[in-house]
Amino acid sequence: MVHQSQYTQQEQYPDALESISELGPGHIEIISKNRVHLHIHLLDQDIARFRYAEYGDFDADFSYAIDPDYQPQVPDYKIDDQDKLVMIHLDKFYLVITKEFLKVTVCTPEGLPILQDEKGYHWEENQEHGGNIVQMTKVCQPGEAFYGLGDKPTHLNLQGKRLKNWGTDEYGFDVHKDPIYKNIPFYYGLHHGIGYGIFFDNSFESYFDFASERRNVTSYWAMGGDMNYYYIHGTELMDVARNYARLTGKAPLPPLWSLGYQQSKWSYQPDSQVLEIADKMRELRLPCDVIHIDIDYMDGFRCFTWDPDKFPDPAGMIDKLHDTGMKVVVIIDPGIKIDFEYDVFKEAWEKGYFCRRADGPYIKGKVWPGDCYFPDFTREEVREWWAGLYGGLIAEQKVDGVWNDMNEPALFEVESKTFPLDVRHDYDGHPCSHRKAHNVYGMQMARATNEGLLKYAGNKRTLTITRSCYSGIQRYSAAWTGDNIASWSHVWAAAVQCMRLSISGLSFIGSDVGGFIMQPTGELYVRFVQLGMFHPFFRTHSSGDHGDQEPWSFGDEYTDYVRTNLEQRYRILPYLYTAFYQTCDDGSPFLRPLAFVDQSDAKTHHINEVFLVGDHLLTAPILSPSVKGRNVYLPQGLWYNYWDAKSYEGRKEHWVDVPFDKTMMLLRGGSVMPIFPVQQYVGELEFDHVELRCYFDKEEVTSIWYEDDGDSFDYQEGQYKLHSFRSSYQDGKWWMSHDVEGDYASAKKEYHMSFIGFPESSYVITVDGNEVSESQGICKVAADFSEIVIKKK
Repeated sequence: MVHQSQYTQQEQYPDALESISELGPGHIEIISKNRVHLHIHLLDQDIARFRYAEYGDFDADFSYAIDPDYQPQVPDYKIDDQDKLVMIHLDKFYLVITKEFLKVTVCTPEGLPILQDEKGYHWEENQEHGGNIVQMTKVCQPGEAFYGLGDKPTHLNLQGKRLKNWGTDEYGFDVHKDPIYKNIPFYYGLHHGIGYGIFFDNSFESYFDFASERRNVTSYWAMGGDMNYYYIHGTELMDVARNYARLTGKAPLPPLWSLGYQQSKWSYQPDSQVLEIADKMRELRLPCDVIHIDIDYMDGFRCFTWDPDKFPDPAGMIDKLHDTGMKVVVIIDPGIKIDFEYDVFKEAWEKGYFCRRADGPYIKGKVWPGDCYFPDFTREEVREWWAGLYGGLIAEQKVDGVWNDMNEPALFEVESKTFPLDVRHDYDGHPCSHRKAHNVYGMQMARATNEGLLKYAGNKRTLTITRSCYSGIQRYSAAWTGDNIASWSHVWAAAVQCMRLSISGLSFIGSDVGGFIMQPTGELYVRFVQLGMFHPFFRTHSSGDHGDQEPWSFGDEYTDYVRTNLEQRYRILPYLYTAFYQTCDDGSPFLRPLAFVDQSDAKTHHINEVFLVGDHLLTAPILSPSVKGRNVYLPQGLWYNYWDAKSYEGRKEHWVDVPFDKTMMLLRGGSVMPIFPVQQYVGELEFDHVELRCYFDKEEVTSIWYEDDGDSFDYQEGQYKLHSFRSSYQDGKWWMSHDVEGDYASAKKEYHMSFIGFPESSYVITVDGNEVSESQGICKVAADFSEIVIKKK
């Protein structure tokens, strides 16, 4: 119990309860005697929102994070007003609010505390800027683990950490550096086998302390705004992730080519070098779908222009790249060069689209073009203007995607690395300073870019990529982890960051393979590739002043290793695309830490770099030189090595060989893995069959495989196929059912099936009641089959 004496002299807190009332369905207001208002919104059976304000002076109820399509469905509830407590009962949990200090506890139906206020809500005056510093402290339960919070390059379990959200351009960030580029104020708690989530929807500079200052307390606070947070129920961590996605939105389905390999460098120039790189990828049979063109394609770093000497015919160059199956992504930054002969600048100047200081002048900052002004992307009219600027790149030159950089926003030659805090923003009709808008600036730039691509690409899916963001960014953009380093520690960081971002709602994520800064050895580059091939965004990118970093830059031996790994990426594309479909459909993270797969096993709570891709594929990177494999702890179940079919028992540690040409791929027993033929790019080949690898287990397991045309939005009109395979085993007989949903006319007419790990060396296979035979371990089956049964002869 916290007593009044435990607050500091500066801290203010709610007094005793004075009144409780219902303002509408699921909207409960509690007012303390010192006029603190607590609004509880019971949004649905899994999500409750808590807002506090002194004197009821709430900020406007506006958020960039919440999905506009989210529709609250108020659950059944009952309010029980007792002598010292108010209890609010729901089916899945209940709330207890003390009448002293308005402390809140969330409990299971059985009465176990899930989330419990320690000091609870309190605040103190912000002496420098005005307003309040709003604070919340919760009890940290014994053994509680914490996850999430975006791109923090530190241990997955955040227990014992104190972290900050303030997007910062950290060139060559160190492992454990904080803050860096992204701002996602959402975390998970896990204790007593129960998972929950907290989304602190406040875009001011914010902090999170996970039992760092006091080992039995977790706290979060912001330097302004409201105390406004959402409790997100589980109790499985995966359910928390899906519920968070319902609240903040799900990613759109990307084009299939965007899951292919991508090659980049700062900078490929002139156009002849871009074409040479693409041609060499094809000549050396290195599968690749995308080439990126960095800032040097522009005329003096002016956005939406091409250098007339280096790139005299961009449309012609892009046509040639398209002819070889290569897509093109170009970079666009927010800084607009001050130049009255430059149409983009002139129009924005005349229409007043640039951000201003508090006393009126425009914010001027130095970035790549020199002195620049910066659009206010928190203004709808400015976003519409920005979207319209993409007509030339997308509609005329046929660029396929856009990569937004420097949008924290970043500035050169100033200690803060960003705008002064007095810069004003529209914030979509809720004017504010940069203190509030900073953390959403990059998100709103990416949003405007995405709107431009959608406007001009027609019935084609495109790719938007951003460096900085806020919660909800998944609705608009993919991202990468920023300016990393060619080091073994950054292989570890890339694994952890991409997992953390995936469970923080942003699954379309990757790192700069090989490291952006410095040059890797051939061995380090191959190990980076072997990790990157399991991340959705799979791109080599490097700073050119540190040496070449193309797949052939390290000698023929390493080129061969890279080729083999790239080919494997393309073979498992149907599985990866299916995992992304799940992300888009129900918000399931594409990358899943072991704690999200087997949370009842406490050993998984502190494992960092081992993860699942989708439902059934487990991998882990090699983290040091001169090793041929690694130990890996497996979650519950039976697991098979993709390469040699060796089986491993779960909840044990095993040694797994990981040579340079065979990255770790362990498949869950009972799963079905779809495999494509090797292609040099998505759509290169037309094929009428798919390999299906079926792994034995005695447990019932469901696998899915999603397919559509991979490029258009026709899937939204039912033009897709969702295959569901359900396998089980009983009394010496294994069977698998196959159900199909959707109207897509797939070209795949036959499955080449292999059955791995079956306990019987001699068995009979029947397909829809008809006995079939195997040839060289492959059983050819019509794609419309309904049931396969395998039993001992």
